[in-house]
Amino acid sequence: MEREWYIRGGTVYHADGEKEVQPLIHIKGDRIVSVQEAAGPPEQADVLQLEDDDVILPGFIDIHIHGAYGHDVMDGEAASLEAMSRKLLQEGVTSFLGTTITSEEEATVQALRTLGAFETGEGASLLGIHLEGPFINPVQAGAQPLEAIHEPDVGLFQKWQEAADGQIRVVTFAPEQPGGLELLDYLAATGVTASIGHSDAGYDVIQEGEKRGLKHATHLFNGMRGLHHREPGVVGSVYLSSTLKAELILDHIHVGPEAAALSWKVLGADRLMLITDAMRGKGLGDGTFDLGGQPVYIHGKEARLEDGTLAGSVLTMDEAVRHALTFPGISWHDIVKMTSANQVASLGLMDQLGAVKKGYRADIAVMKPDGSVKAVICRGGRSV
Repeated sequence: MEREWYIRGGTVYHADGEKEVQPLIHIKGDRIVSVQEAAGPPEQADVLQLEDDDVILPGFIDIHIHGAYGHDVMDGEAASLEAMSRKLLQEGVTSFLGTTITSEEEATVQALRTLGAFETGEGASLLGIHLEGPFINPVQAGAQPLEAIHEPDVGLFQKWQEAADGQIRVVTFAPEQPGGLELLDYLAATGVTASIGHSDAGYDVIQEGEKRGLKHATHLFNGMRGLHHREPGVVGSVYLSSTLKAELILDHIHVGPEAAALSWKVLGADRLMLITDAMRGKGLGDGTFDLGGQPVYIHGKEARLEDGTLAGSVLTMDEAVRHALTFPGISWHDIVKMTSANQVASLGLMDQLGAVKKGYRADIAVMKPDGSVKAVICRGGRSV
């Protein structure tokens, strides 16, 4: 029998600037039945009563995460995905894209098969796969293993999409590499979101890429050609674009707070997407962990290879939200855009996720005014 219950109090924020103050949210099964203001629940109803200043948002969607809490997508094991997905709920994350790393083909295929066949259990919902690499530029490899980098190849991508049961939703690649624009054409034609990343492309390539369907920039500033006064590079080209959305690792390490604030001023909430780019060691404290077969050393808030290269993050989505709340003039409506609405628009899930509205899946993050997580509802069940 489907559970039927209510959330009362707080304020619901929407991406369009609207809000409901002190609403009554009716949930049945995994769906929101209604969101009404100033209404009382039926007698004997199951009710979660909130404080007046509690903030009600759509559950966060992390479209770029490799691992966390001792688990990694590249483990190629359903048990790892299930364990990770359960722990992500505590950050307010109710959906995610499992993100691969440049690896040898056997490891990539195993991970893709596992992700493609995975059925969400009690944790955050797996919405599909973010294929990061191997179709990248070695000059901007970052922590991606050099020996496994491959030139963009439509045939190889088709093989991997088949292994993934069609679940690859986003591909990070370097369009300037041989075969890059051909891969872009194929991604655009098949409804896969093309994201420029680990790229040394210049302005002209990116302009051509936009014409052919380029949609995202992967972890802005990191693993891409920076802004120069005679060549905008990837960063400057994203700034000059009117359509490209940009992932941002808002941990104040991958991108300093000043550069993050600049990106907020230039791109605004309509084009920024908060991500974690987290790796296996997130949530486990200092120590040595694995990323793509490489040892990664975590000290405090930083995860680095032996040579000092940043190697993913230990950022949580709620911490990213708290950092975003320091941007001048930001609102909770903007937070909705950057944590869920922009993501679902890119993934084509606008009528299912990314809003606390009638008919949408009951994925909800209840936050305190300071941006800390108070409660999380995932597919209609209270998880935190």
